[in-house]
Amino acid sequence: MSPIVTDFEVDDIRFPTSEQLDGSDAMNTDPDYSAAYVVLRTDGAGEEGHGFCFTIGRGNDVMAAAVEALRPYVVGRPAPRTAADLGELYRLLTHDSQLRWLGPEKGVMHMAAGAVVNAAWDLAARLAGKPVWQFLAGMTPEELVSLVDFRYLTDALTPQEALGILRAAEPGRAERAEQLLAEGYPAYTTSPGWLGYDDDKLVRLSKEAVADGFTQIKLKVGADLDDDIRRLSLARQAVGPGVRIAVDANQRWDVADAVSWMNALAPYDPYWIEEPTSPDDVLGHAAVRAGQPVKVATGEHIANRVVFKQLFQAGAVDFVQIDAARVAGVNENLAVLLLAAKFGVPVCPHAGGVGLCELVQHLSMFDYVAVSGTWEDRVIEYVDHLHEHFADPAVIENGRYVTPRTPGFSARMLPASIAAHRYPQGPVWQARRTPEETD
Repeated sequence: MSPIVTDFEVDDIRFPTSEQLDGSDAMNTDPDYSAAYVVLRTDGAGEEGHGFCFTIGRGNDVMAAAVEALRPYVVGRPAPRTAADLGELYRLLTHDSQLRWLGPEKGVMHMAAGAVVNAAWDLAARLAGKPVWQFLAGMTPEELVSLVDFRYLTDALTPQEALGILRAAEPGRAERAEQLLAEGYPAYTTSPGWLGYDDDKLVRLSKEAVADGFTQIKLKVGADLDDDIRRLSLARQAVGPGVRIAVDANQRWDVADAVSWMNALAPYDPYWIEEPTSPDDVLGHAAVRAGQPVKVATGEHIANRVVFKQLFQAGAVDFVQIDAARVAGVNENLAVLLLAAKFGVPVCPHAGGVGLCELVQHLSMFDYVAVSGTWEDRVIEYVDHLHEHFADPAVIENGRYVTPRTPGFSARMLPASIAAHRYPQGPVWQARRTPEETD
């Protein structure tokens, strides 16, 4: 029999990354990387499922409260173990009519559902004794299709078309899984490119990235054009012509600004411009793509599968960037992977943050094995922040993610890290209290 979920623990975990300007960009100048962190505890074997939403500081308590509101859908119920169980849980969490009203299917409540869904996948994969990528890749095409909510998608992708994509990839699954275990998955790094870093640090970290085997780096842009030209020129000199340099505006610009700015940066051969404008502006992205020569990427802040669908339909992106903790978890990301395969758009996930590298590696690896069947023009973002706080941290060797072998979603944070960084009572935050706060 399946164990019963007996407890549901939610913590507000924050890391003071703003002190070193790690994660800084044109829109997010002082991020404290944070996680609304949930643990599902069970009876019997005592296995646990871990998941989280990623935020950048203030509001993480709101995120944690939204996760807590989902407790009744999990506690006292059998732990999900199968595709049918995981599909049912996803629908329960996203179809509650009163909670859905807060979106619908977007924003804080939808992200909270994703945290719980991802924790359930971690638990199910642990019970199966497999990492999530392998657990997913072992499901039949029919089981995978059953995980997806096709409402609002069928004008672009029907369940039968999704079955066709998955069945076409099925014959090579075993071979690709072996290759993945042997070679890992291609990565790129944003670590050199935070906007708050000075020029010397930018150049040093860019050179180190190439020495570490990365063939693509990324720079933040969008605050000042002259600064961006100087920084991109320095990075290009540091890495040479054979290394790709993507740039990321983090939603800073209007459409016209994005077009003119990227025409000015184009001589330095940026590989893509990421989030050039509002993530909700599908037609704006299409106009940016048409108005300047640099390829367009977006996705980390896209709220749900419907907006992804529209981006594909409008021909608005050259690369789509899923985020493991923005939409409603594995199930909705599977819908986006299938849409991307239908439209032939490479998926290059957003990562970094707190634990996002750990999670999203599983989704790209599953995509390679069981959906797209290719890693051509596909890379997973990597940022060298906060991995030491996880029991099964993401590992990079020679510019590639090492394929996880440990059961679960690589989401489990170390108890000592949780205790130290719990907000505001953890010792890391107590040490930062001002005299006024102490009084």
